[in-house]
Amino acid sequence: MATDASPKFQQRELLQVPQPPDYHPAVAVTPAHDGLHFWQFMVAGSIAGTVEHMAMFPVDTIKTQMQALGTCPLRSASIRTALGGILKSEGLPGLYRGIGAMGLGAGPAHAVYFSVYESCKKRFSGGNPNNSAAHAISGVFATVASDAVFTPMDTVKQRLQLSESPYKGVFDCVKRILKEEGFKAFYASYKTTVLMNAPYTAVHFATYEAAKLGLMGFSPESASDERLIVHATAGAAAGASAAIVTTPLDVIKTQLQCQGICGCDRFKSGSIGDVFWIIVKKDGYRGLMRGWMPRMLFHAPAAAICWSTYEAAKAFFQEHNPVSNSVT
Repeated sequence: MATDASPKFQQRELLQVPQPPDYHPAVAVTPAHDGLHFWQFMVAGSIAGTVEHMAMFPVDTIKTQMQALGTCPLRSASIRTALGGILKSEGLPGLYRGIGAMGLGAGPAHAVYFSVYESCKKRFSGGNPNNSAAHAISGVFATVASDAVFTPMDTVKQRLQLSESPYKGVFDCVKRILKEEGFKAFYASYKTTVLMNAPYTAVHFATYEAAKLGLMGFSPESASDERLIVHATAGAAAGASAAIVTTPLDVIKTQLQCQGICGCDRFKSGSIGDVFWIIVKKDGYRGLMRGWMPRMLFHAPAAAICWSTYEAAKAFFQEHNPVSNSVT
């Protein structure tokens, strides 16, 4: 029996129908990257940054006080000394002085940070998830943008964290800085902050992405079940390594932000080089590593908390984003 039908017996409804020149098929509009919209990256980043900094704030206070003490020649402070001094003079609340400034600054700054990072990563990676250079470059762009948002509140936060801080609170600090030093005082450390955070972020993101892929490679079949552990471990490794490398610049940043109050030196020039040599002259090269231990103890768990929270928020949005095949 013949199986081929002649053309005249073919069903007309199965034949391709020519379309007019102006015909365009419906195109599904989907979220741009990782199945998420730009605003969802911002929300996820904001939540992650706020949770991270609030959880680790006492450690950050200890680090700030240790670095500020570096202005005094031959005076040293260990973590135990700094912690004991805070608890003795101010009690437990002393560890949380300035947390209001952190709350106001961390959310918006991290919203900018992660949204810029994700946008740049999509643009620079070329679809290659193993492109470490793209991750590092994206991190640098992200930090330049987010530091512009966060530096003023970081200045307020650090001044409030100092022992015997003369300010009553966040708004009193803002008002007095504007009145006594002018708006530029909020950005006195911006150049140093960017120079510190650019390499920090490059090391951080490159290490995080590499560690994440490496950990998932050990057990690909259970990667989804162990996602939280993977992100936390990779984040901790990235945070610790990046923190140690950039501690000297963090010391210089603290000196610039806290200059002129609570016994800290006031610098005639905001030059990074000038501050560098003043620290070396008064405290030796060891002065540039003031607070490296609490800084590492801050950034390792902070990065673990931040990345875990960020990825969890992304997963939430991915799960609840509608999948549509129609025009939106």
